[in-house]
This record gives sequence, C-alpha cells and structure tokens, in this order.
Amino acid sequence: MRMSPTPAQPTGASYKSAGVDIKAGDLAVELMKKWVAKATRPEVVGGLGGFAGLFDASALKRYERPLLASATDGVGTKVDLARQLGVYDTIGHDLVAMVMDDIVVCGAEPLFMTDYICVGKVHPERIAAIVKGIAEGCVLAGCALVGGETAEHPGLLGADDFDVAGAGTGAVEADRVLGADRVREGDVLIAMASSGLHSNGYSLVRHVLLDRGGLSLDRRFEDFGRTLGEELLEPTKIYSLDCLALLRTSEVHAFSHITGGGLAANLARVIPDHLHARLDRSTWAPAPVFDLVGRTGDVAREELEKTLNMGVGMIAAVPAEAVEPALATLADRGVDAWVAGEVLARGAHTEGAALVGEYAK
Repeated sequence: MRMSPTPAQPTGASYKSAGVDIKAGDLAVELMKKWVAKATRPEVVGGLGGFAGLFDASALKRYERPLLASATDGVGTKVDLARQLGVYDTIGHDLVAMVMDDIVVCGAEPLFMTDYICVGKVHPERIAAIVKGIAEGCVLAGCALVGGETAEHPGLLGADDFDVAGAGTGAVEADRVLGADRVREGDVLIAMASSGLHSNGYSLVRHVLLDRGGLSLDRRFEDFGRTLGEELLEPTKIYSLDCLALLRTSEVHAFSHITGGGLAANLARVIPDHLHARLDRSTWAPAPVFDLVGRTGDVAREELEKTLNMGVGMIAAVPAEAVEPALATLADRGVDAWVAGEVLARGAHTEGAALVGEYAK
C-alpha cells in the first residue's frame, strides 16, 4: 500500500542520507487518510495501511455471469503543468477519468481503484493534495480508492518532479457488454462535451503554447475568463455515472471515450468493419483553447483532430428511438450533449469514422 517504516541503520549510510525520507512518507499517509476514507463503497474491507486493498467479491453474486473489466493509465505531461503552477489537488480527477471512463465504455460499473505516485522528494502536503484529488475523482466515478503506493526516487527525479498512474476494476454482466458487435446501421451518435483539453495531447500543447508561443501560464485570456494555466489544468470530466445512468434509461449500443488519438480514431474502435461513423463538425463549436493551440502553433486541423478531443469527451451510439430519452437523461444530469452524427453502411472509400463539414462558430 503506502510507504512503510524501515529500521534505521545504526552507523554509516542510511536511507535518509540516500535521499529517502521515511518520516515524510509517514506524514503523507496521515494527511491523506481523511480523503481516502471518503472514497469508499460498502464492499471495501479494511482500511489504509495494509499491503493490499480488499474488496468483498460476494457483491458480484447479483450478476448472472460477471465479467471483470480492468484498465490502467496515467495523466501524461499534464503533471508538469501542475508542478509549475504548484496546484496538486486536481490532477487526481484526471487520473480517475482516464481509468474509469475507459472501464465504463464496455458498460461496466466502476468498483475500485489503486494509485501509484512517484516523486523525487516526498513533500507530505503535496502527496496528500494529489490523493485528495484522486479520492474526489473516485467519488465522482462511483468507485472506491482501496489502496496505492508512494515511491520516492531521489537521483532519478528532481525534488519537485512527480508522476501519477492508476489501475481500476469494474464489473459488467456478460450479456450486456457494449461494443462494436452491437452497433447497427442507422444508430445515432450522441456527443458529450469535454471540460477542455482533458489529459491528452499535452506534449503538443506545451510545445506550441509554452515553447514556441512563449505564453505565460499566468497570462489572462478573455476568451477563457481566467489564466492560461487555469485553463490548461481544468480537470478531465468524469462520465462514468452519466454513462451508467444512460444504460438505465436508454438503449445504448456502444460508448467511445475520446482520449489519445482524437475523435475519429477512438470512435472507429467501436464501429464494425462493415459500417462507417460520420460526425458533423457543424453540430458544435470547440472551446477557444483548441483554436489557441491551432493558431499559435500553426497546427493543421487534421493534426489537431488526431491529437485533441476538440470539445467531445465521450460519444454514445444509440438507436434512433433512444435519442430523446438519452438526451433527456443527460440534460437532467447537467451534461451538455447533442446529436453529432450517425452510423452508415461503409462505402468503398470510407473508413471506420470521419469528421465532415466545418465547425460551428
């Protein structure tokens, strides 16, 4: 689980002299306990401090044939912006979203998650802030945070450097797994708005805006109504509970989580070989931050679209008769959603998914 005390060496070299501060690690654990306690479920057994997190699998008895869904991910180079800005309590939302929104795509209910935080030097308050964000994200995803690990790597990472990763598990009834085999010609594609850049493409974003453009993170942009740094650190929206709500109220054939690779590539992953998904750009206007990246770096639209989400974080493929109840459910949950395209028979010159038209202004 978390860092455990190691007996001090009586003479000579010590763990602390090598750069690892066990007392700081213990303090970080104490500071994070209250946040981890908030991210729980009735099935969680025990608490923080063991060698493994325990989850009561008898909860799966309500399934006829339960399938476990698992995913793992990180946040990428967005963590460097958090470091530069000294903001550590939002990056955990990004981590949970990257993991749990992948899990819900197959129709699985998120159950539990573990995290891994690697640092150059343990700053207890920073570690606690990161875990706070992860715990809050787990609450938003409906899953428990059952454990994690904090590792101090002096010499490999700078004193202020860090990275985060996580792994999650969910469960789905075998005969309710969503995916390409359920998608049909005539299905309608419902787009759910992203909260911004989310957590993909930040190597391009940082290169364009900071390195090439020389923009300051504390510069205020009227289009954003806040600073560039605040815009770039906007947490990834967590769609897990929204998607589960859709499954309860509407027929859904597939979800597509729009992450690395962009809209078309991720949507194509849930489209069968004989069909084609077409998204109409005119149905939405990407947020100003996408235009800023394109203009500042003279980035071609095709490059933007295969790197960034362009304002869409999740897509649901539903039969035509399910469109109205699906949109109503999302509206009730405060999710900005709209009909963005359709599923057609694949022609000789069409691919799995494509964007057509021009973006709305």
